[in-house]
Amino acid sequence: FVKVNYLPEVVEFLYYQQGGWLSVLFGNDERQLCGNYAVYYVMSMEQGEKCWLTVRVEVDPNKPEYPSVTPRVPAAVWGEREVRDMYGLVPVGLPDERRLVLPDDWPDELYPLRKDSMDYRQRPAPTTDSETYEFINELGSKKNNVVPIGPLHVTSDEPGHFRLFVDGENIIDADYRLFYVHRGMEKLAETRMGYNEVTFLSDRVCGICGFAHSTAYTTSVENGMGIVVPERAQMIRAILLEVERLHSHLLNLGLACHFVGFDSGFMQFFRVREASMKMAEILTGARKTYGLNLIGGIRRDLLKDDMIQTRQLAQQMRRDVQELVDMLLSTPNIEQRTVGIGRLDPEIARDFSNVGPMVRASGHARDTRADHPFVGYGLLPMTVHSEQGCDVISRLKVRINEVFTALNMIDFGLDNLPGGPLMVEGFTYIPNRFALGFAEAPRGDDIHWSMTGDNQKLYRWRCRAATYANWPTLRYKSST
Repeated sequence: FVKVNYLPEVVEFLYYQQGGWLSVLFGNDERQLCGNYAVYYVMSMEQGEKCWLTVRVEVDPNKPEYPSVTPRVPAAVWGEREVRDMYGLVPVGLPDERRLVLPDDWPDELYPLRKDSMDYRQRPAPTTDSETYEFINELGSKKNNVVPIGPLHVTSDEPGHFRLFVDGENIIDADYRLFYVHRGMEKLAETRMGYNEVTFLSDRVCGICGFAHSTAYTTSVENGMGIVVPERAQMIRAILLEVERLHSHLLNLGLACHFVGFDSGFMQFFRVREASMKMAEILTGARKTYGLNLIGGIRRDLLKDDMIQTRQLAQQMRRDVQELVDMLLSTPNIEQRTVGIGRLDPEIARDFSNVGPMVRASGHARDTRADHPFVGYGLLPMTVHSEQGCDVISRLKVRINEVFTALNMIDFGLDNLPGGPLMVEGFTYIPNRFALGFAEAPRGDDIHWSMTGDNQKLYRWRCRAATYANWPTLRYKSST
């Protein structure tokens, strides 16, 4: 806890002088608990002895403002914008005061995550029928031409509104607006779901890395309650996280081939990816790793025959992936279209606390599995792969190396699976316990923070997906 007027200096000191990375920033309506709102800055301290550190400030409801950290630590920009949207707490000095999550037609004085704000089952009447969002050309000039893309586009997986500011064929800057399909999952969890129901909701945060999210959520509650999950369940969680990493990375490698016009590579990587989906089906009963986690452990054991089939699949995947990688890296147009493209400067990555292959390809060897070992990763051999090129090919190489490491970790985990139970039972939920949970998803760390309530529901749940930490730096990527 720090006094609110010292907030920017404290966060900046911890961030740049003590090796901190801003992992998640969120607000909480704690008027029922302490009479104030609270804002949390959760940092991963990665210099010297590695640990998590939380900076908490209280904000007076009668003067709902606090000094912005963003001018000193750019990584805070999206978090502070979201706290403003959801709680009406104003970060004074925030350079970008536009809405982040709320739509243009949302009422000005209605803040969804306040405890007394609204009946969340009813959508408020719209206040406008037009888009009022202002796109900003931060890096260019007024002379640049504008190329609009979206909000709906044939190549998009989901809605996103982009403005490309161009000078001839060069993209000078890009601004973008997301959150068109924001589902209000945090509010839904706090108002309508029990603790274990939220486990299955967290599975649905992401179509690719659902198990990583449910692992992060369940460990947040377990950490807050002091629940020690059995070693067998922890190792199974780690194995399934690596299976999830396989099909995500192979998907990404295939799509990279498609985007550079190498559709033969696209089809071949998806052919091999099918083996990872089969592996998931053998181990979990479904091609997606949904529905396995519960608070206190895991729902399904790994059978001997299933583990034998998984090892056989892993051996075949090693051969197939190596063959495809050799083909990929020897294809001339791959180098032409990925080397020097989309360069993310290491300083920008540091300033914005990027995560996953994105930051590791820009020279920062940070990985939650190694920095803060969770579930069964303390028992697994761990190699953090990084590259110095900062470009698309570097990110591809990081993912390629992580595919082989994931296969090795799956084999090691199956060979060294501890005995014992799968679940802890008989515990009761104690109100106002809170803790952090995390998991290294394929695209970076997923961070969850939970506070228990007094009605068998969460008082607060904060879910930060990996891509949330990476989106703010898109406009700063360059080509050489």
